Amino acid sequence: MLDAIRKAIESTPLLSPSASRLLQVNSDPECSLEDVIAIVRFDAALTARVLRVVNSAAFGLVHPVESVERAVSYLGGWLVVTIAIGDCADRVFQKPLEGYEGERGSLWRHDLFSAFSAREITRFARLPIPAETAFTAGLLHDIGKAVISDFLKGSSGRVLQEISEKKAVDYPAAERQLVGMDHAEVGYELARVWGFSEVLQKTIRFHHRPQEAEEAIRPLVYAVHLGDIVAMMGGYGTGSDSMQHQLMPGYAGYIDLSPESLENILLVAQQAFAKAEMTLAATKEA
Repeated sequence: MLDAIRKAIESTPLLSPSASRLLQVNSDPECSLEDVIAIVRFDAALTARVLRVVNSAAFGLVHPVESVERAVSYLGGWLVVTIAIGDCADRVFQKPLEGYEGERGSLWRHDLFSAFSAREITRFARLPIPAETAFTAGLLHDIGKAVISDFLKGSSGRVLQEISEKKAVDYPAAERQLVGMDHAEVGYELARVWGFSEVLQKTIRFHHRPQEAEEAIRPLVYAVHLGDIVAMMGGYGTGSDSMQHQLMPGYAGYIDLSPESLENILLVAQQAFAKAEMTLAATKEA
């Protein structure tokens, strides 16, 4: 099973969102990089491709680029368009998550909502957390589900029963029992194959176990961990695993949350998500 999962990781294509809107925007003389960024940042697939390209050996950057803003500013609009019209389709974020009984697009919606939530959560950090890095990590944190879902088909009932009977503490633990890896570990391996920075790799790996991340990135990982939970609270889960994850209490040492601030985070994320949906709807119509 593990060999099959690793082969699936190696063969998983990067995604490309619709390039039509980017082509339209870039052809406008009044276009700015901010217009390009506004499209890229709402598309998990294109975010992954842009970060992979800008951090590739071809560019030879000394320091890894982890935010969409820096990546787009470095690459320029037309190169981003070239990336967008690459040979990647929506076989990852838009695919149905059959192993989680999740419908088509549920992974993308969950990740996008998590990204907005994680970014807003950074405002309540006890020490500064880069907001755009939190957004990017939130956008990519569950990429492993796109791969492992195929190996979990028909297992959701069994998984929920094991959690109910205390045979597994949460959904990731049950995944490990069934197939030898959980979706965070698969996502970590996928992030390595795609050439993401170590910060993003480790945030993906530990987003359900932030207390195990190294201290330097632990605040960021907690922000993504909480963003993931907030997305599920807001009704943007990925299927059978929704609200079947542990909230790790250690976040309080890094992020100062109250019921009022949590309510505000959810509201801001909902508003940003609705705006993003409108943007992407316009993209599809263009």
